[in-house]
Amino acid sequence: MTVPIPAPPSIPFIGNVTALDKELPIKSFNLLADQYGEIYQLNLAGRMLVVVNTHELVAEVSDEKRFMKKISPGLLEVRNAAGDGLFTAHPDEPNWHLAHRILMPAFSTMNVRNMFDDMMDITSQLIMKWDRFGPNHLIDPASDFTKITLDALSLCTMSYRLNSFYLEDAHPFAKAMGDFLGESGHRSMRPGFMNTVMYNQNAKFQQDRATMLNLVDDILVNRKEHPSDKKDLLHLMMTGKDKETGLGLPDDNIKFNLLTFLIAGHETTSGMLTFSLYYLLKNPEAMRRLREEIDEKIGDRPMVVEDVHKLPYLLAVMREVLRLSPSAPMRTVAPLEDTLLKGKYAVQKDISLTVNVAAAHRDPKVYGPDPEKFRPERMMDGKFQALPANAWQPFGFGMRGCIGRPFAWQEVQIVLATVLQRFDIVLQDPAYELQLKQTLTIKPKNFYIRAIPRAGKPQLLAVPAPLTLKAGAEAGKVSSASAPAESQAGQPLYVLYGSNTGTSESFAQRIASDAASHGFRPTLGTLDSAVEHIPKDGPVFIVTASYEGQPADNAAHFVEWVSNLNDSELVGVKFGVFGCGNRDWVVSYQRVPKLIDEALVQRGAERLVERGEGNAGGSEFFDSFDSWETQLWSVLSKAYVTHKSKEVTGILVKTVETGHKRAEVLRQEDTALGSVVENRLLTSPNAAAKRHLEFALPEGSTFRAGDYLAILPENPPRDVRRAIARFGLTDDQEVEISSAGPTSLPTGKPITLSALFSGYVELSQPATTRDLRLLTDIAKDAPEALKAIQELSSAYAEKVVETRLSVLDILEDNPGIKITLDQFLHMLPAMRVRQYSISSSPLWNPTHVTLTVSIIEGPARSGREEPFHGVSSTYLAGLRPGDKVNMAVRASNVAFHLPSDPAVPLVMYCAGSGLAPMRGFLQERALQKQAGREVGKSLLFFGCRSPSEDYLYSDSDLKEWAELGIVDIRPAFSRAQIESESCKYVQDRIWHDRSDVKEAFLGGGKFYLCGSAKIATEVKKKLIAIISEARHLDEAAATAEFGTTLQGRFATDVFE
Repeated sequence: MTVPIPAPPSIPFIGNVTALDKELPIKSFNLLADQYGEIYQLNLAGRMLVVVNTHELVAEVSDEKRFMKKISPGLLEVRNAAGDGLFTAHPDEPNWHLAHRILMPAFSTMNVRNMFDDMMDITSQLIMKWDRFGPNHLIDPASDFTKITLDALSLCTMSYRLNSFYLEDAHPFAKAMGDFLGESGHRSMRPGFMNTVMYNQNAKFQQDRATMLNLVDDILVNRKEHPSDKKDLLHLMMTGKDKETGLGLPDDNIKFNLLTFLIAGHETTSGMLTFSLYYLLKNPEAMRRLREEIDEKIGDRPMVVEDVHKLPYLLAVMREVLRLSPSAPMRTVAPLEDTLLKGKYAVQKDISLTVNVAAAHRDPKVYGPDPEKFRPERMMDGKFQALPANAWQPFGFGMRGCIGRPFAWQEVQIVLATVLQRFDIVLQDPAYELQLKQTLTIKPKNFYIRAIPRAGKPQLLAVPAPLTLKAGAEAGKVSSASAPAESQAGQPLYVLYGSNTGTSESFAQRIASDAASHGFRPTLGTLDSAVEHIPKDGPVFIVTASYEGQPADNAAHFVEWVSNLNDSELVGVKFGVFGCGNRDWVVSYQRVPKLIDEALVQRGAERLVERGEGNAGGSEFFDSFDSWETQLWSVLSKAYVTHKSKEVTGILVKTVETGHKRAEVLRQEDTALGSVVENRLLTSPNAAAKRHLEFALPEGSTFRAGDYLAILPENPPRDVRRAIARFGLTDDQEVEISSAGPTSLPTGKPITLSALFSGYVELSQPATTRDLRLLTDIAKDAPEALKAIQELSSAYAEKVVETRLSVLDILEDNPGIKITLDQFLHMLPAMRVRQYSISSSPLWNPTHVTLTVSIIEGPARSGREEPFHGVSSTYLAGLRPGDKVNMAVRASNVAFHLPSDPAVPLVMYCAGSGLAPMRGFLQERALQKQAGREVGKSLLFFGCRSPSEDYLYSDSDLKEWAELGIVDIRPAFSRAQIESESCKYVQDRIWHDRSDVKEAFLGGGKFYLCGSAKIATEVKKKLIAIISEARHLDEAAATAEFGTTLQGRFATDVFE
């Protein structure tokens, strides 16, 4: 049975128009709510309006399956300037969906965090103004907070300075906006015919509209005349593309949305700041508690970005302010169909339902017997999180909720904390009680204060925010990570690395992480960062690798520099070198580490510890580094008279309150984010999985066939859950990490364990001998676990390395080990990038690349029940079109590219996913052939299981290119040898077809190999055997001839 919706008495023709205060309609709506309760309806000159005022009804109309946002009459008037911008667009207008998807990333957690310096820049201007005018100056906080929020919005999101604090009066835009919004509200309350005859008001309305749009035009012109690399909101508006449609924003919509953000992006925030001061001034206890919190946690120093969200009482104050005085106190929705509210109030489809947020925020069923009282404590200690759904809606709701909430939330924290740190605020009239002024938002009216500088507090200078440093922006300067300020005591120590794949960097990071516990103050940097100025005020340790005898990309300048020094320039340098390499490459093994070590000594440097070697192709790789590092600390303790502290890790982890949302942790700038276009399986169910992935590259990326795509992966979710479960915590548990030295872990900010274990550490890497030593110390009180670790240590290569037994595996097998989260993290190496050969050519698509990837999954060698999952391949296998991936193009060895002359024949050797770069080469040659160029014939020796299981691209690309005549494919099927001339492996097929190999060599062909070290070794043996047979040489002579004959003609890309 339906119940009539109550309504105040109406007047013929005009209905309830006179029931609403024209200057302050919110006051009338609240009074009517007090009179009629949870719901009432109004007839505004024939326009029916239903108003809901309680939490229960607000929650019901917040069901987006039943109700949608409706543009209120006031907003319909604002559309005269803002068009179909985000705030004023109708639900069915396509530009809203387009803009929402494109612009949402601008207000991600990390992007808003990156706006901190600009926000502080503008805040400092407010502080300087109040400081200079002194304590006797009467301040209108609503006016000054409008300046600060408008200027911050313009600078942070559009890189445009309005300089409002350098104007005596309000910025013309702000004044025009206030008048425009006020008139929009008035126009919405009048009958239509009245608006047409109010000529003066209409002229002023159009003038204000023009003033606002003129600023929008100025901002756009400025950006076009002075392009910026800054990926701000304006950049997204002008260049962003929708992932779903590929469309960008139309020019008109760009203007509309710029104006929308200039209006909505600052107006509500300035209101919130003004209300905050009012409630704090009227509630001295709340002011005292907040002041104490700021003094305790920030003190005399300027606020920094790490302080954001770290002041719980401030956050409670902000929530309570928005409960009592939401700047946008009402919103409008409409039913999608005829429906009943609470099962009894009948409302028709499309009727306007006004949600009185301000009234619902005072519902005693939710907020108790004192809903009118300002009491921040009701928002603390889990009480806010325990509120019923939809009980707190100051930022709108659902799809049409405010997308700039993170921006406003951070800005308010900065301004309030800085103002209260710097000033004592007093009311101009202590008896003042809240008055309101309303346009489309509400603010305190006739509210004035004075600001008295606090004694002994620091001055904030109005200086521009520092420029963002770009990688490699300034050559010859050490670009490094050093210990935090609180750990600056101790002897300086420097760790330099040269690394392409991340292994050497990981070892260098370990030295830096351990340094603080040994009494040193570490600095970490690349070798190239030390060109021409190797430090002499502390020991320098270098960890680097050779890549086919060449230095890493970030060590090439250093190697060139140190190789060409002539005198004793390095006297006073004390150093040590550890080299990474693969002994299978005898000629070039350890070439770069040896060169650096010898060159430093020759130029006068003092070697503190003998050069260490790690063979990545052997089981002792990590053990070699552990032994060398142990020797390093022993030598340093004697040379510098330092002692190892009892602190084992140098890392401190503390748990924060249980998380209620997953933190978005971005590890690279948005410009390093590519997106998945395609991910498909190439193999049959019987074969090891191999997948073809296509990515859209980050903007501005370029590549050549044969280059790498570096991927920053995440650990398999299964392993992340295992790690979290080991400590009895939940995925959403937040922790905060601090470190005594440089670390690759995120410090100084809360992060969920899920994000931490997913993206920052390696969970599957085999435990090192150092790890076992640490576990031995930790397990002293657990006899069974201690015995198990000792057994692992005694047969390390067999029981740990060969079985790939990780620290996590050991901990799960030995639950008696009482390890802390700090200790566990200290043992884990940093997550490193994985490099994959690109399997496409830029001639096919210069902005997209493809990868051909083996998915590593199989029974665990350790015998554990869970199968082994490769970290990066599992991550790649799970990607779906549209997913964002942190990536970067990395150039391959100079030799591993196509000859500039396409007529040069190619001979390619590969197996499995080693086909990747060869596919890119052949694709490029095919496109050149189709373009009419002369293309040399290629021989492709390709190893796989069988034609029906994993003969990659055999029914598509390879078939097409063979028919085109650019490639002759010579497969070797290990499980179908009868179909590959009885050849089981690539090396067998090479020997079988050696006459063709010799012909290609004599024809000037270039040779390429991509595969594992084992394949590379076997292929090299066969090529040497061919030389031996052709020239009648013994093995030694043929080997020497191989090095000479194929110099510059044989390029390899070997992976483990």
